[in-house]
Amino acid sequence: MTDLEILFNHLRTFESAVLGYSGGVDSALLAVAGTRVLGSERFLAVIGRSASYPAFQADTAERLARTFNIPLLEVETRELSDPRYLQNSTERCYFCKSELWDRLDAIASSRGYRFVFDGTNADDLGEHRPGLRASSEHSVRSPLAELGWSKSQVRHAAQALNLPIWDAPAAPCLSSRVAYGLEITSERLRQVEQGEDFLRQLGVSGDLRVRHHGSKARLEVGPDQMARLRENWSAIDQAFTRLGFESVELDPKGYRRGGLLAIAPVVRV
Repeated sequence: MTDLEILFNHLRTFESAVLGYSGGVDSALLAVAGTRVLGSERFLAVIGRSASYPAFQADTAERLARTFNIPLLEVETRELSDPRYLQNSTERCYFCKSELWDRLDAIASSRGYRFVFDGTNADDLGEHRPGLRASSEHSVRSPLAELGWSKSQVRHAAQALNLPIWDAPAAPCLSSRVAYGLEITSERLRQVEQGEDFLRQLGVSGDLRVRHHGSKARLEVGPDQMARLRENWSAIDQAFTRLGFESVELDPKGYRRGGLLAIAPVVRV
């Protein structure tokens, strides 16, 4: 039995479901598979829109939905109205996910869907992810993690389904770029988003982060992209000055997951 057959069989055990859909490879795989197995009457992918959700990610999610006939709904989430979220502690994601699952629970209840899904995979379970606690509190199901699938297995299955983003880098919310303890504001999220958009316009590809440290921006890219940034540093410096940063620097260690967590105290709530 192939991995896809295993996934399809697992999804058949659910009567109906609403999926928290971001357009990343994990949720995209579930969106396509869920649509095929449960059909448009018993499955719904929901995008939570706010200033922390990158526009390019929304475009990707919507394009995939059109291509694969995924039933789609967009709702506004209001995590930026929560002072606890804006304080930007290491538990920030808990408040964001709590808001998202509140919205999706209401949709599932009002429209008669039995379950709420997320795209968590088995690799995620070993990381600092406060949002998983919110998922547990809301009884959100994680089909990929339940199967024990790693990110590599997810990508392999997505490639088998001909998803064009099967090898796309992770794209978490824009708030994840803001140094812990520095207040989340719409302006800071704008600076991060436009900074990353500018770097992509220069041809930077793969994993990319603009880390916001207040007056300073720190750029993280893959080792193979370092030379491109150095060659265009004058233009980068000018662009980030226009965005409102006093300085910008290239992190010599390159991109790494949890780069901000390593320099922040963990605060439990």
